[in-house]
Amino acid sequence: MSNNPQDKKFKKWLDILQQESWQLELIISGFAIYGLFMIIEPIELAGLEAQNEQNMYRTFLMKGLKVSWYIITINLITHVILRGLWIGAIGLRYVSGDIDYDILKYSPKFTKHLIKRVGSFDNYVATLEKYCSVIFSVTFLLVFYLLGLLALALIFTFLGLLVAKEETPDWVRNWIAIPAIVFIAFGSILTFIDFVTQGWLKKKKWTTYFYYPVYWLFKYITLSFLYRPMVYNFLDNKFGKRLSLILVPLYILISVLAVTQFSTSNYLEKEMNSTSYSASHKNYNDLINLNNSFVDRASIPSKVIRTSFLNIFVIYGRSIEDDVFYFNKDLEPEEDRRGIFSPVFSEGTIPWSDRKTLIKNYLNEIEDMYTLSVDSIPFKPKFIVTKNGQQQLGFETFIDIESVSQGRHILNVERKDHDNDSIYMRSIIKIPFWYYPDK
Repeated sequence: MSNNPQDKKFKKWLDILQQESWQLELIISGFAIYGLFMIIEPIELAGLEAQNEQNMYRTFLMKGLKVSWYIITINLITHVILRGLWIGAIGLRYVSGDIDYDILKYSPKFTKHLIKRVGSFDNYVATLEKYCSVIFSVTFLLVFYLLGLLALALIFTFLGLLVAKEETPDWVRNWIAIPAIVFIAFGSILTFIDFVTQGWLKKKKWTTYFYYPVYWLFKYITLSFLYRPMVYNFLDNKFGKRLSLILVPLYILISVLAVTQFSTSNYLEKEMNSTSYSASHKNYNDLINLNNSFVDRASIPSKVIRTSFLNIFVIYGRSIEDDVFYFNKDLEPEEDRRGIFSPVFSEGTIPWSDRKTLIKNYLNEIEDMYTLSVDSIPFKPKFIVTKNGQQQLGFETFIDIESVSQGRHILNVERKDHDNDSIYMRSIIKIPFWYYPDK
């Protein structure tokens, strides 16, 4: 069969597919919903891991995937419910036919109102069919919109880092990065105006001269060349236009409802950070494993310590290495290799031959920066570099607490910090625990 759109056989084939597409829709929706509920937990865990590693690129990606998950899931569940209602309506029509208002014997006022507002049963079936088909199509259209926004956010982030980096040459910053940020920001505003007004900038001749180049470039930046035929087919009828105006406020409302919570106290929260008066499950290894979460800044084995030593794990973060370079200029490499890299072209670290002679000094500087104290008793740590059970990179040490009295205590993790020319010790986190050694 020819794939020529003008061929009558091809058009007939498309008409048949259009009538039978509901079966494919249900099959795809069913498998998709099952798969979506299987992948949400790995996405959330990957997002938490990216935040802990301060990997902004991966964080952006996981945020985009999570929002896409919510859009697809809500739409597909809505589609399955409406499609099920449509199938039920078809079955009822086979048994009962159309609505006969005369048999109902309502008063003339109610009969007139129902005929006007409810109409025939066939119209109801047709309306359900229309909504089901449109919701299924819009689901993937909205995901592409989100991917476009994500692409823009990544471009802005990359250009912003290029401007902020001290190593960036002035000619790159002033003649490439800054003009590119201004142009993309201007183009984003124009594209948003055109989107909200449903193509107003394309309708005026005087706007064509400055908007067409933006339109041409942004169709590649936002990947809209992949789905624009669906957009124009969606907007060339009144139903599509009305629905497009409702979608944005609807998803804003759903987002607001999704983050709405209920508070039971003016002072207490379920997710309080560890302090001298509260304990978070993100700072105790046994609770972290139980909740499948990640360490927040530092952790100890449990709330109750029954051994004469205390195992402490401190999370590594980019700011730690920034402080190492501030306090010890000899450790700062000529080229900062942190960030995205490809092992094909380079490594994310300096070569091992150069690194092995400095790694001891690096750890000594880390140890000098940190002070661990139980109540008022200070301990100088002896760190080793390792990973915890959640594969988080950090520093581990053990301190002797045999001389500590039984009962409640506070582990205070402090780190040397700087502000302008002043140097001071800053408390990173306080973790309460109870010491009851086994006898």
